[in-house]
Amino acid sequence: MACCTRWHAAVYFSMAVILAFIAISMTLRSEANDETSQTKPISHIVSLNASRTLRRAGFNIMATLLQVSPELFFSSANATLFAVKDSAISNATLPPRLLKNLLQYHTSPFQLSMEDLLSKPQGACLPTLYQQKSIAITKVDEKERSVEINNVLVSHPNLFLEGPISIHGVLGPFSALDPRDVYQGRDIIQSPACDSNSNMISDVPPDLKNMVEWSRIIRLLNSNGFVSFAIGLHSVLDGILGDHKGLKSVTIFVPPSLELEAYPTPLLEKIVRFHVLPQKFTNRDLESLAPRTLLRTLLHGQPLEVTGAVDFMKGLVISGVNIVAPDMFSSSKFIVHGISRALELDNLPNTAR
Repeated sequence: MACCTRWHAAVYFSMAVILAFIAISMTLRSEANDETSQTKPISHIVSLNASRTLRRAGFNIMATLLQVSPELFFSSANATLFAVKDSAISNATLPPRLLKNLLQYHTSPFQLSMEDLLSKPQGACLPTLYQQKSIAITKVDEKERSVEINNVLVSHPNLFLEGPISIHGVLGPFSALDPRDVYQGRDIIQSPACDSNSNMISDVPPDLKNMVEWSRIIRLLNSNGFVSFAIGLHSVLDGILGDHKGLKSVTIFVPPSLELEAYPTPLLEKIVRFHVLPQKFTNRDLESLAPRTLLRTLLHGQPLEVTGAVDFMKGLVISGVNIVAPDMFSSSKFIVHGISRALELDNLPNTAR
């Protein structure tokens, strides 16, 4: 038993040293590229005390990272760190940059005790230090005094509360780590979709999913920068599900942005439907179609047209719009192509479905 304990300690120590080196090198590079930080850092004494508390609780890797490079987590005046257990991090075979992103996704620039978390409504979103992505409170049980964030239990509440810092231990990472996303260059952080009021956009109820993985599509879009289209798709999804109960697969053409405020709901629904085909077409499938082939969309009577390849545009062109990121996301049920701009719908003033 002692031998096994020593072996685990050696593994965690080695992992901690490696991660500490990663933290130092990446923080130094970050500081070199950012000389205009306006935020007063959290004191060294507080971060050292936090590191000691984490180590005593068995969060050795996070403790080492916090001790060696507190700037990785505490770049704001206040912070709440959700410490991930050692085994969950040591099993994550991620490049240093992606590992740093994952750790920053577990830090919020607010100081939140367990009482603060329990007082939040279920579905409330919290900002993180990673880009503009949020985490969401997915379950609150005041009777049991338990909270889940991104469906992960806060297992060690109020692990450390001192000054502007709160630390809670959690059972696992807030984002599932899919190796395919790493190898394909996608953002590994799949955050919940949140609206402008910091409320989570709920998943599609299981009995309404048909055969299409709508919830996964919305999460992928939201996590990879297509937030406006993800919100637009979710807002009109009930109508799509009601009108297309037998839908088994889809092709979605996603523009970089969608001006949601510019359209009333009936018109927004038409525009979103115009970007969705009730059949899966890979880029190779589309390339095999003859020019001027019409593709049926979810908007009745409004097909898209295969323009084909155009000399002055790279890639395939659909209804005059270039496919700039073919086969961006896919599964057996759906495929998403990135396009250069939104597809233009004729007769926009007509808002009838």
